[in-house]
Amino acid sequence: MTQYATELSRTRSRPSARALAVHAIGPATALTGLIWAFLQPWRITVLHPRGEGFWWLLIEPPLLVVLAGLLFSLVVAAPLVRDLEEAGE
Repeated sequence: MTQYATELSRTRSRPSARALAVHAIGPATALTGLIWAFLQPWRITVLHPRGEGFWWLLIEPPLLVVLAGLLFSLVVAAPLVRDLEEAGE
């Protein structure tokens, strides 16, 4: 191997199990919200509004779970994994 390839292989290490677990929390939460929405479609009143207001239609538990999973992935998990990698975990 050349010197460049050796240095490149040293810098590209596999993420730790802890980092993979942190990365998986957000998508798993969002997937749970989607599954919940499919298993209990009557909770999504957007499908049948029945005179409900805008906020009632927007703020639905399965939709909030999906949003929480996405926000966790973008806002919490990415910086946390960077910190874990810098700490050498």
